[in-house]
Amino acid sequence: MLKSKKLSQGDTIALISLSAGLAGETQMDYRWKRAKERLESFGYHVVLTPNALQSLEYLYDHPEKRAEDLMGALQDQNIDAIICMIGGNDTIRLLPYIDFEVVRNHPKLFVGYSDSTINHFMFHHAGVCSIYGPCALIEFAENVKMHDYTLNYFLDLVSKNELPLSIESSLEWTSEFLDWFDTENQFVKREMQKEAHGHEFLQGKQTIIGQLLGGCLDTFPMMMGTEIWPQAKEWQGKVLFLETSEMQLDTEMFTILLRGLAAQGIFNQISGLLVGKPMGEIYYQEYKKALLQVINKECGLSDLPIVYNLNFGHNAPIISLPIGCQVEINCSDQKVLLIESPIV
Repeated sequence: MLKSKKLSQGDTIALISLSAGLAGETQMDYRWKRAKERLESFGYHVVLTPNALQSLEYLYDHPEKRAEDLMGALQDQNIDAIICMIGGNDTIRLLPYIDFEVVRNHPKLFVGYSDSTINHFMFHHAGVCSIYGPCALIEFAENVKMHDYTLNYFLDLVSKNELPLSIESSLEWTSEFLDWFDTENQFVKREMQKEAHGHEFLQGKQTIIGQLLGGCLDTFPMMMGTEIWPQAKEWQGKVLFLETSEMQLDTEMFTILLRGLAAQGIFNQISGLLVGKPMGEIYYQEYKKALLQVINKECGLSDLPIVYNLNFGHNAPIISLPIGCQVEINCSDQKVLLIESPIV
């Protein structure tokens, strides 16, 4: 996998809207500006891609313009990293306009999650590492203060090369949503919940090492059958990571999507599975039961390591996961370690 250079103070980060055009809504000005200010306070220079602040309607009507921003940012020698404004539900519409040679020939740090999962699979298809991590309008614009847990894992990945990096459970979390259109909420800290579970090692006894690949489970059906969705053999030895969005898939749909992965033989190919905390811990126990039902009982894979309730994706705070890089799951010591850097 191709890697980008590490992010140093003075480097330029481009904020981009590849999915929903929420950043272009007037009421959201304070959030992208807050994200920009925070990134600049860490020593980076921040720019916006040409269409980053176009309206919701414009960006919906023009997926080619979103793709044009991505291709342009990759080819711009003055831009060192790209961070998504936010997710959405139609990034798949960019696929016809993506030049994979451009992605391959200009490897740069690319960061985002949720619907940006599809962008990550584009990068993976091109053989380039990327980071499933914080977005501008959400994590970098967190009310009052950015979470140290989120910031530290991000900076450790993009600006350092000190490995292994242990993935530890956050001591607290939140899924509370305070209306972004009420600008006064930027001064209200979201209520945190004490972590009651920590990382749960649901099954597996061995130590495995594999390359990370995954994202938001909700987006997987949109990619299946396209050129960016890996064939079963391409999952060989990978560590699949998955989480669910604010749509909060009910247990039946969660189970159906797992069975879809099983039918493709993916669970038979991977070496381990990391699963994020369900948003708001809705269906927390039900998802655990579904995972064991499909993978253990229906697939007969009782030895496949499964680690549940990690902090990534649709909760706060979150870790950053380097797609295309190796991770170690040590079931006996109950440890998850990032052992390969996405930067050179």
